[in-house]
Amino acid sequence: MVKICCIGAGYVGGPTMAVIALKCPDVEVVVVDISEARIAGWNSDRLPIYEPGLDDVVKRCRGRNLFFSTDVERYVGEADVVFVSVNTPTKTRGLGAGKAADLTYWESAARMIADVSRSDKIVVEKSTVPVKTAEAIEKILAHNGRGVRYQILSNPEFLAEGTAVRDLFAPDRVLIGGRETPEGQAAVKVLKDVYARWVPEDRIITTNLWSAELSKLAANAFLAQRISSVNAISALCEATGADVTEVACSIGKDSRIGPRFLSASVGFGGSCFQKDILNLVYICECYGLPEVADYWRQVIGINDYQKSRFVNRVVSSMFNTVAGKKVAVLGFAFKKDTGDTRETPAIDVCRGLLGDKAVVSIYDPQVTEEQVRRDLAMNKFDWDHPRHLQPVGEPADQPVAVTSDAYEAAHDAHAVCILTEWEEFRNLDYRRMYDLMQKPAFVFDGRNIVDPEKLRDIGFIVYAIGKPLDQWLKDMPAVA
Repeated sequence: MVKICCIGAGYVGGPTMAVIALKCPDVEVVVVDISEARIAGWNSDRLPIYEPGLDDVVKRCRGRNLFFSTDVERYVGEADVVFVSVNTPTKTRGLGAGKAADLTYWESAARMIADVSRSDKIVVEKSTVPVKTAEAIEKILAHNGRGVRYQILSNPEFLAEGTAVRDLFAPDRVLIGGRETPEGQAAVKVLKDVYARWVPEDRIITTNLWSAELSKLAANAFLAQRISSVNAISALCEATGADVTEVACSIGKDSRIGPRFLSASVGFGGSCFQKDILNLVYICECYGLPEVADYWRQVIGINDYQKSRFVNRVVSSMFNTVAGKKVAVLGFAFKKDTGDTRETPAIDVCRGLLGDKAVVSIYDPQVTEEQVRRDLAMNKFDWDHPRHLQPVGEPADQPVAVTSDAYEAAHDAHAVCILTEWEEFRNLDYRRMYDLMQKPAFVFDGRNIVDPEKLRDIGFIVYAIGKPLDQWLKDMPAVA
């Protein structure tokens, strides 16, 4: 029986190990983390992350062959296979600051593995890491191994939050990279045999280590590029009177392009896209490829432009000031069906509105008031450190309220900004909301989930990204 241990009980480690335990009932799976609060959450009825279907998977396995513990050294020492799923934040100081991945936590994990191991181990990179990280980890383990042999594998995750359990049950592909040696290929087979319990063999891809490491960065860069591409077109649509939804539908019918990731929005967020592209930019610069670095940097540039463009549209439409005006923000998570707020566009939009002295009222069905206030007080990139190491000061005394429903948020507001595509926002009683608001009442739809014409019939002035502009908006400047 293979014993598996995963270091890191976050958005990747927890769900991945839970599904492995469910599909491989004869395999002992232990998820370890130094955060007592996080492990307590995994052992409770209220899991520390929200993901549809995850509760059921955990409850079916927990206590049988799935365990959560803070006894990191014990379970790492006992394991045959050690997954490492720790934070790899963007460096905020020193060489590569603002772009390079900070591998402090990865190096610490590698040294701990070497300290506690008394038997040969397969160490699996599950975190997104720069190309050639495996080489550095091999050196640390080799120089501290005391005769213990290690094989390093790269097994990047390709999960989408909100559908992570479904993605794990039926993945597009499982990628395993290993050394092209007999020992390396034997380690690849061990991990491949685990996934083969439920994943068809033609969906399990094996490569060398470097291809697997780079594939993760490249995949996220390509996905983010599509979002920035359609967002760039959305700006042109507004200027010309075209409809970005119609344009996206048209080009998505081309089988060479396809329809996925062509929804214009206020911008992309989440823990991976920006961080991984910045990492890719830094790697390109290190290898003397400045033109390639500049190309990928512009994907982030367009994303930042889209967020600032949205804020400018709000301010300019409301007589060029939102000072003292209440603005309701519907949605704070970076996408629907998750409580994850990492790099959410809502942070930059709220900060932009607060910078113009708006009074902001926020509602999100899965994000707590504590998380909202932490995010608005936190410095860029600090979110990717373990929670107890996040250098958050006292939240500034800002005019921000967090409400328990959308109508409370909109009460007496001058405008509503829709920043997350939660299904409940599609079905709100907008007539009731209109009656609660100051007039003229504005809706700024950053996710294109409402019908602009229906809202205009109610009386709203509506801005929807990439859609033909309301006459009111045509008469207002696009930039505040």
